[in-house]
Amino acid sequence: MSLAVAIQMDPIESININADSTFVLALEAQRRGHALYHYLPSDLALKNGRVLAWVRPLTVRRELGNHFTLGEASLIDLATMDVVLMRQDPPFDMAYITATHLLEHIHPRTLVVNDPVHVRNAPEKLLVTHFEGVMPPTLITADRRQILDFREEYKDIVLKPLFGNGGAGVFHVKPDDENLNSLLEMFTQLYREPVIVQQYLPEVRDGDKRIILIDGRPAGAVLRVPQAGEARSNLHVGGRAVKASLTSRDREICDAIGPTLRERGLIFVGIDVIGNYLTEINVTSPTGLQEIGRFDDVCLESQIWDAIELRRQGDNHTATA
Repeated sequence: MSLAVAIQMDPIESININADSTFVLALEAQRRGHALYHYLPSDLALKNGRVLAWVRPLTVRRELGNHFTLGEASLIDLATMDVVLMRQDPPFDMAYITATHLLEHIHPRTLVVNDPVHVRNAPEKLLVTHFEGVMPPTLITADRRQILDFREEYKDIVLKPLFGNGGAGVFHVKPDDENLNSLLEMFTQLYREPVIVQQYLPEVRDGDKRIILIDGRPAGAVLRVPQAGEARSNLHVGGRAVKASLTSRDREICDAIGPTLRERGLIFVGIDVIGNYLTEINVTSPTGLQEIGRFDDVCLESQIWDAIELRRQGDNHTATA
């Protein structure tokens, strides 16, 4: 099977080829003989019902400073592609949401990964609220009074933007911290949305576990351990990747959410688990493939392409039936 694959992503020249998951997905697709094309989200257009994009043929290689070649740009109908990988980084803002609306016009005849409708309907800190017994105590609100009551009940809390990403805007507010009111004023000025408040989980000092699910099934994990004096474990803010395995509780969480992910066409998902609790379900542009690959000597990108090719065959059969 040789597929035409368009990758919607941020500028490829700026990626870290030793950490970027999109890069290894592209390498694996190329190894399988698929034709690759690159375009930016800003290259998208909808004209008379057709989804168009300025795409450039793409070749990738694992060479620092020389990891890609792009051909001449041409305006194409994305419906002529077999697969579109929607891999630009969040924030999950109106630009991101608009892109899902545009790509919805071509899916599933052209398989969009992940399904744009369900990406749009699955904000990472909100999708998790649909599963009982997996989250830490959580409050989502813009009501200052309820936030103060929540803090009174749980004492040690974490405050973060509902649609934030990458650890930006995450604050650990300790019981004796006098800054909560100022933080709420700042959040009100910066965001129109409610905020999310959760009970602080001290287990985060031991690490925040990223688990990759492929078509709803757990495939591997990596522990991200925060620096001393840092509440966030994200790798790009200094977190350290550590080898990890799945516990029985991790598998219980995956069993609870996996069927829903699979039904919604969310093929490549990364979840975040702290201690015994699920905190986020990442469906926009999950990361972690290379770290897990190095620790466990596995090729998760190959498993993802197996799932994509299988789903492509099934969706194409349904679309043409």
